[in-house]
Amino acid sequence: MKILLSNDDGVTAKGIEALYLALSKIADVTVVAPDRNCSGASNSLTLLNPLRTHTHENGFISVNGTPSDCVQLAMNKLLDFTPDLVVAGINNGANLGDDTLYSGTVAAATEGRFLGLPAIAVSLCSKQEKHYETAASVAVAIINEIKEHPLASDQIINLNVPDIPLTELKGIQVTRLGSRHKAETMQEQNDPWGRKIYWYGHLGEALDAGEGTDFHAVASGYASVTPLTVDMTAKSSLKKMESWVQGLKISGVN
Repeated sequence: MKILLSNDDGVTAKGIEALYLALSKIADVTVVAPDRNCSGASNSLTLLNPLRTHTHENGFISVNGTPSDCVQLAMNKLLDFTPDLVVAGINNGANLGDDTLYSGTVAAATEGRFLGLPAIAVSLCSKQEKHYETAASVAVAIINEIKEHPLASDQIINLNVPDIPLTELKGIQVTRLGSRHKAETMQEQNDPWGRKIYWYGHLGEALDAGEGTDFHAVASGYASVTPLTVDMTAKSSLKKMESWVQGLKISGVN
């Protein structure tokens, strides 16, 4: 098995090193990751500046671009083979509920799926970075099963693992995305020259975090596995929207 591994925390992050070591036991792994932290980059691409690469002593390749850039560049120019799987992570922090919209980790996996490959995003639900080995072990177990149970062509897996020792993990639950309350407002400060600067506030608290959600699973000591679709079409609304759009009258159109 050949795996393309990326992340959004940067090529030197602890999480990608831990996942590389674990995946190398079951596959041939190539790392192409951003040269810096790109958390919150979502699916952005670098269109106005050239992309450059650097190969590190450990063989990891860094790119001066986003997670999506890394996967695109790897697939189009850097690799002389087609990987069997794209893996992103291990992210330093959770990617639960609404977080997935902003996550560079999830975006790297999504980019792999856009290019026709099965993909999985892996996150450790803590900023303490204590037990990456737990998330890595769960990821390996799931990847081994993907061989026998292929993902649908429009889906990726979003894996979130609590930051606890593997011996304390209660198991794995298949979940849906929860949601958060509105995030805190922007914070205003002054820089050393008295000019105003702004920081994003803290994430909102969990709003929909009941049983069956990714929030509930992780809080209860389980790893959360959520299948995400990359086709955002609201199919249930198509017919209803057709009925009223057909009756629209647009000025100047016969």
